[in-house]
Amino acid sequence: MATLQEHRYYPPIYPQKKESGVAAVEFAIVLPVLLLIIFGIVELGVALYDKAVITNASREGARAGVVLKNPKLTATDIQTVVLNYTSSYLLTFAKTNNTPVVTSTGAGGTFGQPLSVSVSYTYNGLGLGYMLSAITGPITLSANTVMNNE
Repeated sequence: MATLQEHRYYPPIYPQKKESGVAAVEFAIVLPVLLLIIFGIVELGVALYDKAVITNASREGARAGVVLKNPKLTATDIQTVVLNYTSSYLLTFAKTNNTPVVTSTGAGGTFGQPLSVSVSYTYNGLGLGYMLSAITGPITLSANTVMNNE
């Protein structure tokens, strides 16, 4: 025996409307935001990578300048070490006019004296980096390493 619910038909409260194209419109609204987030993540990743390269370059320069060696490296030699490191690992996106600025104090010092190597780099980035630097000004990444002479 059939129950009462099986024989009843409940029509929808609202009449069915054609909804073709709604998904395409929603996707068109969400796509720019999604792309902005994805490219922002990529841009931030490249900036953090370049920051790590600048930090490692300052460490390499400081380490080369403090090792027990006769004669000690000069400030120019330390700058060469840093620039060689950054030319190998820095992501510049084929912008050749953007090289890091290297300053060092205490080069050629005696045992126990500190050697400081500072590296600063103006980050250009990809498309979002260009747009952001147009609003906020150039983005400068910098690192400083201090080591005692051996």
